[in-house]
Amino acid sequence: MPFSRLAAATTPTAHIGLGLAAVGRPGYINLGRDQDLGENRSAEAMRTRTHELLDAAYAQGVRYFDAARSYGRSEEFLADWLHARPDIDDIVVGSKWGYTYTAGWSADAETHEVKDHSLKTYERQRAETAALLGDRLDLYQIHSVTPDSPALTDKELHAKLAEAAAQGTTIGFSTSGPAQADAIRAALAVTVEGEPLFRTVQSTYNALETSAAPALAEAHDAGLTVIVKEGMANGRLADPYAPDALKAVAAETSLGCDAVALAVILRQPWAGVVLSGAATATQLASNLHAAVVDLDEDQLTRLAALVEDPRAYWETRGRLPWH
Repeated sequence: MPFSRLAAATTPTAHIGLGLAAVGRPGYINLGRDQDLGENRSAEAMRTRTHELLDAAYAQGVRYFDAARSYGRSEEFLADWLHARPDIDDIVVGSKWGYTYTAGWSADAETHEVKDHSLKTYERQRAETAALLGDRLDLYQIHSVTPDSPALTDKELHAKLAEAAAQGTTIGFSTSGPAQADAIRAALAVTVEGEPLFRTVQSTYNALETSAAPALAEAHDAGLTVIVKEGMANGRLADPYAPDALKAVAAETSLGCDAVALAVILRQPWAGVVLSGAATATQLASNLHAAVVDLDEDQLTRLAALVEDPRAYWETRGRLPWH
């Protein structure tokens, strides 16, 4: 399994990955992103930014890189970076299928992505991903599975995914929404010829949204690698948007709110890889300080009080504007 490479890594940041959702397309819902990226959102400007970010991440010990078909041109930018650096062979590359990017490189599009978990979409997007990443793809995940997703019951799709697994690609799924725990447990029950289909799960977990934790622990115990996304709650846990309690703890540690927020996740025994969604090298460097944050019980208790009702959290997320 490709994630075994991460377990063997010796750098303190090996279990922090880099997600490319914020830099593969001109529009995204992260708070403050308009200031982070400036006005030039051309494809070439974003390609250059992504390559600089990937260089910085690799130099600082990051070894997992996460893209998706719906992240604009993230797979293309990552593929270009890999092609220019053929000697880099110690990383794990993941991508996702199930959403189609529809914004046409506009930050103001009415619809940015369309969800479809059908076999037809899988076959189309798998070919698109293969054309860009080829044999550098280690992990392919279903994007944002919910309890009602047809991807949980489509036996023909399961057979195709199992075929890809037999050819060496790790198969996983990601989740979103207030019923993540239900989706995770349903996915854990999916088997092909008596064997579990999925080897990874990627879910939202952060200081505001912890509802998936018990199910993620179950997934970990079942042998899946757990990848945590949206650890910064789309910017809600970063300066200047962070809650006062988080700002206070960050001041006590002399590190950023982002480092403290990610450190809370790294403490979870089931967390295999925690994604940074940084849009700049400066943000990334600050995120990576999470590996050295030491929180005491009083600080953890104060941070635990930030947890929101899952439905309220996801309703707030759904109202975030595309910048």
